[in-house]
Amino acid sequence: MRVFVVTLSRKRKGELTDELLNKHVEHLRLKTQEGKIRLCGPFADGDSAMQVLTVSDKNEAIQIIEGDPFIRNDYYQDYQIQELIEANENNNWLMKNN
Repeated sequence: MRVFVVTLSRKRKGELTDELLNKHVEHLRLKTQEGKIRLCGPFADGDSAMQVLTVSDKNEAIQIIEGDPFIRNDYYQDYQIQELIEANENNNWLMKNN
């Protein structure tokens, strides 16, 4: 599996309805239960948000994001997807072994 960081931007402030929020949360809940969303939430700036996805490839990441009601309904008008190469103890923080 690969990890992708998705940044949602260009939020249409003042246009969030309870119905849209509930649909978005249901999408997040489902994808989290499927093991696809590792982390998600808004940034403190109030204008953008992010999701960290664990998926097979970029196309799957695009399908998940484009299935999010916040994107489908243009609440966030733009998004960027970047693949993350995770550094951790298991891969020696990406240091090459000497």
